[in-house]
Amino acid sequence: MDGKDRATDNICIERFWRSAKCERIYLNEYQSIGELVTDVDDYIEFYNDRRFHEILKYKKPMDVCQESIKLNQKKKRAS
Repeated sequence: MDGKDRATDNICIERFWRSAKCERIYLNEYQSIGELVTDVDDYIEFYNDRRFHEILKYKKPMDVCQESIKLNQKKKRAS
């Protein structure tokens, strides 16, 4: 985080919700809150595990996370 009241503090989650609303929520009509929650859960899994992100050089977030964990483990072993 950049600090108190900075516009960029919430940029990741704001971007996620913008994508979720435009790509999924606004396109569907839900009959219940439970149906909405299930669809949001599905979208989170899609967003992290199957959707390619331009900012990540067209990689999936979970792949980038796993790569980062492996690199950190290698660095710890080397030191």
